Amino acid sequence: MELHCAPTVQGGFMRRANVLVTVTAALLFSACAALAQQLPKSINIGSNPPGTLFYALASGLAKVISDSAAIQAQVQPFAGTSTFVPLFDSGELDLGVVNAVDMSMVYRGSNYKIGGKNPFPHVAASRLIMRGSPLRSSFVVRKDSPIKTLADVKGKRATGEYPAQLAVWYNMYGALSNAGLTWNDVKVVPVPAVNEGVDALIQGRADVTTHAIGSAKLKEADAAVGIRFLSLDCSKVGEQRIKKAIPGYYLSIVKGGSSSGILEDICAYTYDIYLVGHAKLADTVVRSVLQAIWVNIDKLPQFHPGFAEWTKARAVDPEVTIPYHPAAVRHFKDAGAWTAKMDEAQKKLLASKS
Repeated sequence: MELHCAPTVQGGFMRRANVLVTVTAALLFSACAALAQQLPKSINIGSNPPGTLFYALASGLAKVISDSAAIQAQVQPFAGTSTFVPLFDSGELDLGVVNAVDMSMVYRGSNYKIGGKNPFPHVAASRLIMRGSPLRSSFVVRKDSPIKTLADVKGKRATGEYPAQLAVWYNMYGALSNAGLTWNDVKVVPVPAVNEGVDALIQGRADVTTHAIGSAKLKEADAAVGIRFLSLDCSKVGEQRIKKAIPGYYLSIVKGGSSSGILEDICAYTYDIYLVGHAKLADTVVRSVLQAIWVNIDKLPQFHPGFAEWTKARAVDPEVTIPYHPAAVRHFKDAGAWTAKMDEAQKKLLASKS
């Protein structure tokens, strides 16, 4: 009798267990299906034009997101940050690859000025999704140029104005400030954006310009006429000058031979690259995007060397210039990357918008 009952009880238990597993699987499937329904079919990532570092980074992020999330990401290039950040407010743009300094002015508004001005549109609802790699650069000259040092830049033709890509005006302004120079110390050659600045150098219309180290445009210029980066002043005085001129900039060393035009070790101006969005961007989108990047972060460098420092360790930092999206905060808390110090920084940033 006992031998007969035991299998019956076991069989009943197994049937109930199977039912429980089936129900659980069904609930999980339903939850995943519901999440998929909440996600749009595609999102767009704003960037600078093809040939720029930011376009290459946006393309790599779009690839990882599209391959790993239940959403397709596509890159939408623009002339520069100033032309696409207003589209966050209108809902026409979901994400963007931008720099920390631009975003500090975009977020805080016209009352916050760098270099005596703030030409950026005010988008107080800008939110940080993830802090990425540092961008490094310096003055660029032709390889055969007689300009060898920062002092030699004085009186030369330097690209400027950059109405379509205001960030580059600040790049040049910061480099000039590091050298103890101002715009009045050079002959300004007006150009609309960063690629056109390099074109002016190639065509012989300018003596000095700038562009991100490792960009496709600089590879093109190096093949066409040969280029050379100048070294900035990495002394304490030089660092004080550039930090006073542009809060958010710092200096770092780039090894000789590491990229086009880096003929020897140089001192370069440096600032952070961000993946940003809007406060109203759906939490499900932010979590899906971040999860896709987070679990595949080691795959990013295959798309561009600029991803070498796009790491989990750099994703969260109390020195960022805009607040994080709430869904990003939850992601980083779940990942163990968010600290009490970050809570303080987030609170301060949310209170600082104009």
